[in-house]
Amino acid sequence: MLFALEPLIAKQILPWFGGSAAVWSVCLVFYQAALLLGYAYAQWTTHGRAESPPQAKARPTKLHIVLLVVSLAFLPIGPGEGWRTGASEHPAWSILKLLTATIGLPFVVLSATSPLLQDWLARGGDKSPYRLFGLSNFASLVALLSYPIFVETLLDTRAQRLWWSGLYVVFAAVCGVAAYEAAAGQGPAPPVSPQKSPIGRKGMWFALSACGAMLLLSVTNHIDENVAAVPLLWVLPLAVYLLSFVATFGTTRIYRRSLWLRLLAFSLGVLGYAIYNINTVEAIQISIPVFLLGLLVCCVFCHGELNRLRPDTAELTGFYVMIAAGGAAGAIFVGLVAPVLFGGIYELPLTLVITAALAVAVTWNTEAWGTRLLWIGMLAAMAVVFATDVKAYHEDAISLRRSFYGSLRVVQSRHAGPDQTRTLYHGTIEHGAQFLWPPKRFQPTAYYGPDSGIGIVLREGFSGPKRVGIVGLGIGTLAAYGQRGDVYRFYEINHQITEMAQSLFFYLRESRARIQIVEGDARLSLERDTSPPFDVLALDAFSGDAIPVHLLTAEAMALYTEHLKAGGVIAFHVSNNYLDLAPVVGQLAVRAGYRAILVHSSEHQNELILNADWVLVTKNEAILQNTSVRTEARPIASRAGMRPWTDQYNNLLQVLKAPEIR
Repeated sequence: MLFALEPLIAKQILPWFGGSAAVWSVCLVFYQAALLLGYAYAQWTTHGRAESPPQAKARPTKLHIVLLVVSLAFLPIGPGEGWRTGASEHPAWSILKLLTATIGLPFVVLSATSPLLQDWLARGGDKSPYRLFGLSNFASLVALLSYPIFVETLLDTRAQRLWWSGLYVVFAAVCGVAAYEAAAGQGPAPPVSPQKSPIGRKGMWFALSACGAMLLLSVTNHIDENVAAVPLLWVLPLAVYLLSFVATFGTTRIYRRSLWLRLLAFSLGVLGYAIYNINTVEAIQISIPVFLLGLLVCCVFCHGELNRLRPDTAELTGFYVMIAAGGAAGAIFVGLVAPVLFGGIYELPLTLVITAALAVAVTWNTEAWGTRLLWIGMLAAMAVVFATDVKAYHEDAISLRRSFYGSLRVVQSRHAGPDQTRTLYHGTIEHGAQFLWPPKRFQPTAYYGPDSGIGIVLREGFSGPKRVGIVGLGIGTLAAYGQRGDVYRFYEINHQITEMAQSLFFYLRESRARIQIVEGDARLSLERDTSPPFDVLALDAFSGDAIPVHLLTAEAMALYTEHLKAGGVIAFHVSNNYLDLAPVVGQLAVRAGYRAILVHSSEHQNELILNADWVLVTKNEAILQNTSVRTEARPIASRAGMRPWTDQYNNLLQVLKAPEIR
């Protein structure tokens, strides 16, 4: 129940915050904090009950039943449309406030169930309740993997919310009966150990759990920012994280320290090599398995050592509280602190350093000197990777900034002269480049060259002044096509992008067109926009290499057509290394009564022009029959069984590109 809720709610609110990959990170912060609160509640309700009078012993159980009943008031689960406000406060705080108000109590009640049930069973004579921690994580793993494979493909988010709410009613009834029976037949508390776990051991519980959570979030961020912020890519790292708990707490046979330390050393080396050069991006078919396997090995190490250090059942709930506290601290650091503290995305190399340091700590007093020296060397190697990563982000960078929407770098080439350039990177993905010296300075580059779909439309599609709307500013390259009398209206969610485009690049300030910039989420801005309709509306919003999915739905298409003149063109930028999005746009166009054509343009390195795919959606036959368009046009391949995407339904499994064989 708990882990079926997580991707459901995150997917629902993702469009409300610009489709940023950071939405899932902040959701994970909330989930870890709520898990801590649930475990702390379980600890409070079970601690010291053996010494309580009979009437007092039943009070926590009655309280739990009351909370179960009260939590039903939060159904149907999830925030309503009233929360979709586009508030001006920091998006992270908006998300945390939204989640607390709409799913907080059911989430905490569900979080408390596992430790409470284990405590009830321990009082009933069960000598090994820890195995249920592995079982609960296995059930969570099943729920997570079922989401992108079955739930997301069969049900829209509205139906998911209703089904989940119905199952929660059943859960509340069953849990209430179990709590009542546990109170009625409750035995004495498990025997108290003569000595409680020392502070140092508790500190290791905290550190190992925090490291696991930091690994989860930093690997997830790395994948999401370079592919797409979607449940499929949220679920996989979290499933690996849960699998590590299943493998370590479900049985004592899997985690053998000597074997896993060797695997850990190898995995840290591979991960360190994979992120050593920030300008190298491997194919998804290579990078995702590498990072997921590395995450699995690192988390098995952390959680295997946690299981080795577990106390007896008298400290069961306290142990879980410390695990949850570490998980919450790790999630808060990566999800909230790091974006403020760091200019670049340094969390993953830093977490690899911490993992190696923990390996040094756990082996120092128990392993031979050869093992100790190995891990001192690994710690030094990971420190080098971290330092190299930081240096690479700053190398040739004239500006380095970070926000909720990701890390931004402006890099200036070292050689002076007519070919000197400035380039904007979002994470590791190029988002625009410009020559610094005339006459090349005003040439459109990157994905917007003269032969690109959008370039042809802006050069040849309309005579006389035109109104152009552009979702996604980048460095403002499309302003190069502006002529006197034109209006170019950019919609940009990230204020830092606006500042960089205006101060460090020349397209906006030297354009012949009148430039307007509207800050905020594009869909929300367009819904409120009362300006005249556009001749051309270009959809070019990216987060890393990820296109926000909420800009590719039937509801979004209806909004675009409302702001389009008769005979106008909607141009979708669908260049992507991993996803074939042209069929999605083609299907939406047909559904809206328009025609769609895919225009592919080729790379010209000397002119800073990259390969680009644009889908032009229009009813204007002159555009569709334009000689330049027809020369670069390619057919849009259909995808069997693909449903039109809506705000309630989308599925990236259907549009994954097949691996390229070289």
